[in-house]
Amino acid sequence: MKKNKSSKNWIINQHRDEYFKQSRSLGYRSRAAFKLLELNKKFNFLKKNSKVLDLGAAPGGWSQVASNYCTKGKVMSVDLKQMTELKNVKFLMMDFRVNESKKAIENFFGDKISIILSDMAANTTGNKDLDCIRTNELCMEALKFSLNVLDNNGVIISKLFNGQDFEVVKKFALSNFKKVRFFKPKSSKDHSKETYIHCCGLKTL
Repeated sequence: MKKNKSSKNWIINQHRDEYFKQSRSLGYRSRAAFKLLELNKKFNFLKKNSKVLDLGAAPGGWSQVASNYCTKGKVMSVDLKQMTELKNVKFLMMDFRVNESKKAIENFFGDKISIILSDMAANTTGNKDLDCIRTNELCMEALKFSLNVLDNNGVIISKLFNGQDFEVVKKFALSNFKKVRFFKPKSSKDHSKETYIHCCGLKTL
């Protein structure tokens, strides 16, 4: 009974959420689309010719935004979960960390990538501290991956939680990127510890 009540409350809260309502009316697949719109308004990184890789993309809200901006570029979405096809977006159902995935990404873009997006979050366990650690590990994985595929002036945007391992991720980013900034969109829920890290320009030897 408790589980059913909790699920019902979640549905009610979603429908009361203004960003959820807007996402439905504008045709976005998730309210998360507004987070990327805010991030782009803040940092102005999505360009017409950008080559964009969206990690953990399902259900596709961020990929929708990216494809709307990058009309002359390329957009690839990668996720372990199935995602309904989007116009002008290549979908790869695979773990981005495996070699087969890396080869497919390289073949699709044919060159270095302009932008990597990651709104990945670990599956919740009920233990908030553990969930925070696991999500920040995904952020670190995305940052490490980006070092080999981004062009020298490339950008990576990734979800990050304020909590354990935050400083570890921040230190790694500062060691490898020329500019590192943090921003929490208004469309993030008030009680959420999430923020987003924006890294720009690879440091080269």
